[in-house]
Amino acid sequence: MVEPEHRASAAQRLGAQETLGISTLDPGHRPPIMPPGRHVSIKIRMLDDTEEVFDVSQRASGKVVFDLVCTHLNLVEGDYFSLEYQDHHKMMVWLDLLKPIVKQLRRPKHTVLRFVVKFFPPDHTQLLEELTRYLFALQIKHDLACGRLACNDSSAALLVSHIIQSEIGDFEESQSRQHLLNNNYIPDQVALIDKIMEFHSKNVGQTPAESDYQLLEVARRLELYGVRLHPAKDREGSKLSLAVAHTGVLVFQGHTKINAFNWSKVRKLSFKRKRFLIKLRPDLNSSYQDTLEFLMGSRDCCKVFWKICVEYHAFFRLFEEPKPKPKPVLFTRGSSFRFSGRTQKQVIDYVKDSEFKKIPFESPHLSASSGNSQGMVNGQKPVELCGHSPDGRQPSPLTSPLLNDAGSVRTDDEDEVRRKVCGPERAPVKGLELERDCCQLLCGRHCGFKSPVSITNEAAPDSLKSTIFSNFDPLYKFQSGFLREVEQRLALWEGRSNAHIKGDYQRIGDVMLKNLQGLKPLTAHLQKHSEALVELEKACRGSRRLEVLVRDFELQKVCYIPLNVFILRPLHRLLHYKQILERLCKHYPPTHVDFRDCRAALADVSEVVAQLHGSMIKMENFQKLLELKKDLIGIDSLVTPGRVSSSRDLDASLKEFIRLGCLSKLSGKGLQQRMFFLFNDVLLYTSRGMTATNQFKVHGQLPLHDMTIRESEDEWGVPHAFTLVGQRQSVVVAASSLSEMEKWMEDIKMAIDLAETSNGHTADLLARSLSDNKSTTEDSCAEAESEDDLMASRTSLERQAPHRGNTTVHVCWHRNTSVSMVDFSVAVENQLSGNLLRKFKNSNGWQKLWVVFTNFSLFFYKTHQDDYPLASLPLLGYSVTIPTESENIHKDYVFKLHFKSHVYYFRSESEYTFERWMEVIRSATVSASSTRILSRKEPHPY
Repeated sequence: MVEPEHRASAAQRLGAQETLGISTLDPGHRPPIMPPGRHVSIKIRMLDDTEEVFDVSQRASGKVVFDLVCTHLNLVEGDYFSLEYQDHHKMMVWLDLLKPIVKQLRRPKHTVLRFVVKFFPPDHTQLLEELTRYLFALQIKHDLACGRLACNDSSAALLVSHIIQSEIGDFEESQSRQHLLNNNYIPDQVALIDKIMEFHSKNVGQTPAESDYQLLEVARRLELYGVRLHPAKDREGSKLSLAVAHTGVLVFQGHTKINAFNWSKVRKLSFKRKRFLIKLRPDLNSSYQDTLEFLMGSRDCCKVFWKICVEYHAFFRLFEEPKPKPKPVLFTRGSSFRFSGRTQKQVIDYVKDSEFKKIPFESPHLSASSGNSQGMVNGQKPVELCGHSPDGRQPSPLTSPLLNDAGSVRTDDEDEVRRKVCGPERAPVKGLELERDCCQLLCGRHCGFKSPVSITNEAAPDSLKSTIFSNFDPLYKFQSGFLREVEQRLALWEGRSNAHIKGDYQRIGDVMLKNLQGLKPLTAHLQKHSEALVELEKACRGSRRLEVLVRDFELQKVCYIPLNVFILRPLHRLLHYKQILERLCKHYPPTHVDFRDCRAALADVSEVVAQLHGSMIKMENFQKLLELKKDLIGIDSLVTPGRVSSSRDLDASLKEFIRLGCLSKLSGKGLQQRMFFLFNDVLLYTSRGMTATNQFKVHGQLPLHDMTIRESEDEWGVPHAFTLVGQRQSVVVAASSLSEMEKWMEDIKMAIDLAETSNGHTADLLARSLSDNKSTTEDSCAEAESEDDLMASRTSLERQAPHRGNTTVHVCWHRNTSVSMVDFSVAVENQLSGNLLRKFKNSNGWQKLWVVFTNFSLFFYKTHQDDYPLASLPLLGYSVTIPTESENIHKDYVFKLHFKSHVYYFRSESEYTFERWMEVIRSATVSASSTRILSRKEPHPY
C-alpha cells in the first residue's frame, strides 16, 4: 500500500518554525482578544488543503477569526486574503469581518471556511513578503486545478511546469512523468504531459522560491487572473458574466473579456432587486449610455457582487479605510455595508513604518529547526536572504529585490525615489562613451567602439585637438566618476552588492550634492564648448579629409544623431540633473533626511545652468544652422565662410532659426508641397530634389522686413490658407491643419517684429547667395528643373557623397508637419531611456526592447549594452493616446502611437515610468507654445 504523500504546510514550505505564536508585523503583537460567551470550533481550510480548527466565542466577530488565522500563519500582509463559506442559499460569500460569527454561520460546527486570496494586485512585486507570494502561488495552483483560471494549453503547461519544479525539483524524465500521473494539476492533464515535461526540463536550477515567482509572473498576464465570474444577462438577454478587478468592473462572454469599466469612469454602482446598475460619468467621446443595466440570478446575487465591487474599489483606490456612516435616528435607507480593513496603501505604509526586523523565511537556521535535518526544502537547498545562495547562485528574486541585508523592506515611496534617479534616466553609459569616441575620432585617437573609419593624426588641425581635449577630458573624467558613484549607491540601495556593508543607503541627495559641488570648477570648460563647435566647423571647411571623416562617421549606425550634437551633450546633461533634482524635491517632504541635500544640489546645478544660459542659446542655434546647411542646396549664407572665426562671432553674426516644415504653395499649377524655413530675417521656400541625397533645393526667399501676413481662406477657397505680402512678391500658402496654420502665422508675425529691429545685412547676403545660384525667382523653368541640372551644380565629390535622409527636415516633409526651435529646445530637456514592451497593430506578442528617446525619435535596442540601435521611429506627426477598449489591449501602463494607418503599442513597467514616457513623447508630438520662442530679447526656456 502506497503511503499518502506528505504535504508541507505554508510555514514548513518556507522553512519557518511550526508555531511562532507571534506576528512579524509588530513586536509583542498578541492574538486578538476573545469576547466572553459560549465557544464553538471553527474549521478553516488553508490554501495547501490542510485544515485547522480554531476555538472561538460565538460572539466573536469575523475579524477575530481572521486575525487568529493570520497569527497562526505568521502572515503580515493578511489584508489581501479573506475567509469564504457557502451560505444557506448555496452561494459562496465572504465572511463579514464586522459582524459576529453567530449572525453569519447558521451551523458553525458543520461549516468549513476557506482561507483564500481576495484581492489580486496587478503586479505580484507589490507583495512585500515572500510568504504572501507563496500563498498567492498556492491560490494559482488551486484555481488551475478547479478550472477557474482557464487558459490555452501552452500557458497551462508552462504554469504546471513551474509548480512541479517547486515541488519535486529539477527535471528527471521518469520521476517527472510519474509525478504527473499521480497528481492532477489541471483538467485534461494527460493530454499535456509531454508539453509539461518539455517546459519542466527548461527550469533546471530554479529554487522553489524562483519557481513560485515565475508561476506568478506567467499567471498575472492571463485574462482570468484573479477573476471570479458572476453570471448575468444584458438587456437583450444575452448571457454574460460580471467580474471585478483592481482596475474596475469587467464584462466577460464565456472566458473572453468584452468590456471593462475603469473606476475613474464609474460614477455609481447600485442594485435594485435583480438588476445591477453601473452609472458612468458623462463622456462626449463615448457611445455608452449613462447607465448600464445587467440582470443577475437573484437579489442576493446582485448584493453579493455589489459588496465585492465596493470592497475592491476601497482596497485599491482609497488611501485609508472608509469611516462608518452615522446611525440614522428614525429609519435606514440603503445598505450600511462598508469595506473594513486596511487599504493596499495602508498595508504598504504599515509595513514600511514597522521597525521590527523581519524573520527570514528561508535560512539555514530555520530550515533546520523545522525538522529537515539536511537543511533542505522540497529536496532543494534553501535560498539565503542576502548575498549568494549556498550553490553560488544569486538570491531568490522573491527576496533580493525587496529586502536588504538588514531585512528592512523597501517601500513604494523609496522605490519611486529610486525610479526618479535610476529608472528611465538611468545609466547614460553608452552616451558618455560615444561622446568620448567622437572626441577621439576628431583628434586621431583610438575609438572604443572599433570604428571602421580610417583615422590619422593629420586629419584634424592642432587647434581643434587642443580645444576638444583640453575641455572634454576633465568633463569626461567627472561624468564617469559621477556615474560610477550613482551606480554604486543604487546597487547598495537595491541590495545588489556589498551586502555586508551597513548603513542608510536608500538616499541619493548626498551623492548628487557632492558631485555637483565638484562640477562648479569645471564651468569654464563647459563655457568653451562653443569654441569647440566653431573650431570643428572651421576645420571641416579647411580640410576635405576631415570633412569626409566626419561624414563617414555620421553614416555609421552607432552615430544615430549628428556628431556635433555630442559636443553639446555635457551641457544637456546639466539640464537632466536639474530635472531629476526638481522631481526629487517635489517628492520629498521638507522633513525627509534627503530633502536638504537635494535642495542644495538643485541650487548648485541651477547656478551653473544660469551661467551657461547664453552659451546654450547660441550653440544650439549654431548647431541647428550647421545641420540645415547639409540639407539645403543653393544657399551658403546660413553659416557664411569667414564670418564665424571665433565663439564671440556667435553673438550677432548668425541667423536665428525659428521654424521649418511643410506648406502647400499656390501657383498656376495649383497647390504644390514646399518645405519652408523661417529665420529671424527671411523665409525660404524649397522643393525636394530628385538626387540620391534628396536634399532640398532653394527656390525663393521672402525678406521679412516690411512683410505683412493675412488669412485668406475665403479669398482663395483653400482651407487654412494665408497670404504673405512682401516688398517684391506675394505668396499664398496653405497649411495641413488649423493648428499648423496658427503656429506658422504666430511665428511669422513674431519673426517680422524681430526683422524690424535688424539692419537687413543678413537678408542682403542671402539675396546675393541666391542670385549666384540663379534661383531668386521662381518660374516654370525652375519648377521643372531636371535631375541632371541639379546634379551639374555640384562637385563630383558632393554628387557621390552619401547622406542620411532621416533628418528632421525629411521627416517633416513626409509627415507634412513642422517643428520649431522651441520644440528642439524642449526635446533637449526631454530625453529618456529604459525598457519598454512593444507590440505592432496586428501582432499578438510583446517584444522587450531598450528604448532611447532623443531628437524627436525612439531608438530601439535589443539591450542597453548594444552599440547601435536596431531601428528608429521618428515621432513628428504621430499622436500619443491611451488604447480604447475596442483595441483589446488588456494590459496596464500601455500607450499608443499612431500616424495614419501606422499603430504601435508600448507597455511600461510602472505607473511612474508610464507617466514619464507619456510626458516626453508628448513633447515630440505636441508643439511647444510659440510664446517661448527664442530671441535675444526673451529668456530661453531653460
